[in-house]
Amino acid sequence: MAYKIAIGGDHAGFQLKEIIKSKLETEGYFLEDFGPFSDQSVDYPDFVHPVANSVESGENNFGILICGSGNGVAMTANKHKGIRAAVCWNKMLAKLARAHNNANVLCLAGRFLDDELAMEIVETFLNTGFDGGRHINRIKKITDF
Repeated sequence: MAYKIAIGGDHAGFQLKEIIKSKLETEGYFLEDFGPFSDQSVDYPDFVHPVANSVESGENNFGILICGSGNGVAMTANKHKGIRAAVCWNKMLAKLARAHNNANVLCLAGRFLDDELAMEIVETFLNTGFDGGRHINRIKKITDF
């Protein structure tokens, strides 16, 4: 299934964003790029909130956010009630984020991941389903407390 994916970040994630976007588009995914559109310094919340809103509303199935460490974009995205954003720096974390946490936004560290590993993480995230079962109640407790 070719998901609709919102993508964004900041200047430190710009180059990796462009690489991921190009690769996923060639694989048939629809990408909505919320910026930034250059590597000039920007404030990541300006791009994260629109990505999170589009995933939260169902306009896009998933989000991918990239900043220098992945932390700033994750913290911002997780302010949205319907978002479960996960910082992943290897394939196993991406798999667990989807399978156990039903993460809907992948956050990457543009300054710490090489292009090949980043793409492997993205592919793992997009190709892993939610396990459900015992994890459902835990997911509900994130926002229903």
